[in-house]
Amino acid sequence: MVAATSGTYDLESEIERLKKERNAVLLAHYYQESEIQDVADFIGDSLQLSQAAAKTRASDVICFAGVHFMAETAKILNPEKIVVIPDLEAGCSLADGCPADRFEAWIAKHRAKSPTAVVVSYINCTAEVKALSDYIVTSSNAEKIVRSIPEDATILFAPDKNLGAYLEKKTGRKMVLWQGTCVVHETFSLRKLIGLKERHSAALVIAHPECEEPVLAMADFIGSTTALLKYAVSSPAKELIVVTESGILHQMQKAAPDKTLIAAPPEANCACNECPFMRKNTLEKVYLSLRDLKPRIELSPDLMARARRPIERMLALS
Repeated sequence: MVAATSGTYDLESEIERLKKERNAVLLAHYYQESEIQDVADFIGDSLQLSQAAAKTRASDVICFAGVHFMAETAKILNPEKIVVIPDLEAGCSLADGCPADRFEAWIAKHRAKSPTAVVVSYINCTAEVKALSDYIVTSSNAEKIVRSIPEDATILFAPDKNLGAYLEKKTGRKMVLWQGTCVVHETFSLRKLIGLKERHSAALVIAHPECEEPVLAMADFIGSTTALLKYAVSSPAKELIVVTESGILHQMQKAAPDKTLIAAPPEANCACNECPFMRKNTLEKVYLSLRDLKPRIELSPDLMARARRPIERMLALS
C-alpha cells in the first residue's frame, strides 16, 4: 500500500523506496511531466538517455519514463536487464508512421537504383526499423554522422522529413527522405509565432529541428533539446520563445531562473505543444511500474542484436 501524506499518496517517497528495493534506475526524458523529472535519476534527450542506458551497469531494473522507442533502445543496450515503461501506449507519431515492412520495401526500391545506399534512421523509430538501418542518429549528433558518410554515397533518411530537410541545408547533402513528421513539432503556428514575436520584440526564438522550415526560418538558434537548454542558460537574452515540446521549460527555468521563457503556441487552441504520448506517463504509473515490474519491454535476442549494431555505431561517433 502507498503511504499517505496529508490525505494524498506520497508517491515520491514510495518511488524512492522501490528504486532501492528493486535496484532500479529511473530515466526520464525532458518532455516528461515536471514531477516525474524531479524523481528521476537521470534526465536527458534521446542521445543522453541512450548513453545513460549504455552505462547503466549497477542496476537490475531500468524504468524508462519516456516513449516506447526509448525504452526499446534501453532494452537493446541492456538485454539482460528488466526494462519497464510506465505506460505501454506511450508511442510516437514518427515511429508509428514508419512501419518496418513499408520501410524495408522503401529501402529495397532505392537500393535497386543505388545498391550501396546508406540507411540513416532518426532514433524515433521502432526496434525493427533500427535493425534495418546502418546508422541511428539523434538531433544532437545527426549532422556529425551525416557528414561522416562518404560524399558519393546515397543516403536514405527516415523517418522525419523536417529534420532531414534541415540536415540537407546544414550539410549540403541531398538525401532521400521518408515523409514522416512529429505530431507536436509540426503543429507550431507560424502565424502565432509572428504575433508572439511582435509582442516580445527583444525575445530570441529557439527551435528544435523537427519543426517545419518556415518556423525554423524565424529561429535565432536551432538545436536538439539539450542544445536548447544550454542555449537558454548561456544566452544573454532575457526573454526566449521556445519552439519545442513544453516539458523542457521545467529544466530551463530551473537552470536559468532569471530568464522569461515563453512556450510557442500551436495553431489550434489546445495543449498541442505537449506530446500526447509523453503525457501518458504519470507519477502513479511510474510507481506502479516499479512495484509490479510491468509493463515490460520484451524483444527477441536476434532483433536486439541486429538493432544494437547501428546504435553502437552512433554511440561510437558521439
